[in-house]
Amino acid sequence: MVAPIRQDLVEAGFEQLMTPEEVSSVLENTSGTVLLAVNSVCGCAASKARPALKLAVSSAEKKPAKLVTVFAGMETDAVAEARQHLLPYPPSSPCIALFKDGELVHMIERYHIEGNDMMRIVDNLHGAFEEYC
Repeated sequence: MVAPIRQDLVEAGFEQLMTPEEVSSVLENTSGTVLLAVNSVCGCAASKARPALKLAVSSAEKKPAKLVTVFAGMETDAVAEARQHLLPYPPSSPCIALFKDGELVHMIERYHIEGNDMMRIVDNLHGAFEEYC
């Protein structure tokens, strides 16, 4: 059931992180910018988060150097590790986080996704990319 949902972001250039070690390696050891998407099967991920991520990345002049994703409810240890890097924000899925040199610099929580239309999320991401990438 989740294979096509997972593939949606992979086809857009996101690397699927499956283990806590992969998550910590990327988020702690990558210089430059990393965009992390916590994917899920919920409706707001399907109708807003994934489409906004794909459009923002494909249409931005400045982009994160690395795109990664974890899947909430699937690889629970990898997601738990990602959420440690998202503190002090509470667990949220879907959510989108931008890291620069290992530091969390921008966060879009689920309530930002649910409460906005897709283009507002794209604009939010473009602004973060312009500032940090």
